[in-house]
Amino acid sequence: MLYPPRCPVCDEALLVRRGARTWLCPGCGDKIMKIRQPYCFKCGKQLDGEEREFCRDCTVKKHNFDRGVAAFGYSDAMKKSMYAFKYGGRREYAGFYAQTLWERYEAIAREWQAQALIPVPLHKARYRSRGYNQAEVLAKEIGRRAGIRTDADTLVRVKKTKPQKELNDRERNNNIENAFQIDKNGVRYKCVILVDDIYTTGATIDECALTLKAGGADRVYFMTVCAGNGF
Repeated sequence: MLYPPRCPVCDEALLVRRGARTWLCPGCGDKIMKIRQPYCFKCGKQLDGEEREFCRDCTVKKHNFDRGVAAFGYSDAMKKSMYAFKYGGRREYAGFYAQTLWERYEAIAREWQAQALIPVPLHKARYRSRGYNQAEVLAKEIGRRAGIRTDADTLVRVKKTKPQKELNDRERNNNIENAFQIDKNGVRYKCVILVDDIYTTGATIDECALTLKAGGADRVYFMTVCAGNGF
């Protein structure tokens, strides 16, 4: 009663219906776009037509990750939701994001046979100022549903980068280059799933995957809440 769960789209308090919690307000589901077939076979972005298997970005770029999926398109409603999740302390939104991801992609993720979920890490300075890593919160929610452990220690961000949203494609690659390292204990898994909030050009996921594979991982997949258009 004091701290009711809130809708991750409009942030209004949610009602309990017949003893069960709801994830969205009535009508808010129409404000967001779930990614459905056809979507890019490589990065999971929504495709305009069924005649293609890959988006434009994945046609011209060689990625370091093996494959990825996303739950939503990066619409205005999801931009507001993501902002509140990352900067407004709305960690509870992770339950809705994880539930949507797992309902949509459980069969695919099971085929990957990942040994761990690895959240894209924050630099320690940004972690101190924010108080939490939204990717780690999301990974734990996915892991609880999937029965897969979350490992937030293996991958470490050692470079304090600029926000990727402020940069173009080339600047993003330069910004994120050599931003990650493997913890001193090394990579203990052959297959992992990276978890992050937003995928656009893939620069961050690619750099994480490159670091993990250099450390001994054979396959690196990813799951994100949103997929937006790259450059």
